[in-house]
Amino acid sequence: MQCPYCNTLETKVTDKRDSGSETRRRRECLKCEKRFTTYERVELDLNVVKKDGKREKFSRDKLSAGIAKNLQKRPFSSAEVDEIVSDVEAQIYRAAKDKDVLSSKIGELVMKKLKKVDKVAYIRFAAVYREFADIDDFREEIKNLK
Repeated sequence: MQCPYCNTLETKVTDKRDSGSETRRRRECLKCEKRFTTYERVELDLNVVKKDGKREKFSRDKLSAGIAKNLQKRPFSSAEVDEIVSDVEAQIYRAAKDKDVLSSKIGELVMKKLKKVDKVAYIRFAAVYREFADIDDFREEIKNLK
C-alpha cells in the first residue's frame, strides 16, 4: 500500500479488524512513520432500477450522502454513519435479484435502518422519500412511530 504522505510503498499493517462487510487496516509508513487507515470492501456490479425503469450503476457514495444528510446535526460520528451505510449496503446486495435492485427497495431498507437508529433522521428521510405533501403527513408518520 502506498503511503498517502510520502508515496513510498514501504508500509506495514499495525492493526486489522473485520466487521462482516469490510476490513479495516491501520497502517504505518516505514519511511515517514505516519499512520493511516485503509478499508477493504466487496464491490459488486449492481444496477439500480429507477421508478421510470431507467437503470444506473449502484453508488455507495450516493447512498452514503443520502444517509449522512438525514443524520446531519444528529449525535452520530462519521464512523457510525459509515457503519450504518455499510449495513444498508450489505442488505442491498442481499436483496438484489441477479444484478438489479429496485430504487424503492433501497429506500425501504434505508428507512428501516434509520427507524432503528434515529427517529428524527427517519422522519427526515420519510418526508422526502414518501413525498409528504403537508403537516398532516408528518403527524401521521410520527403517530405511527409511537
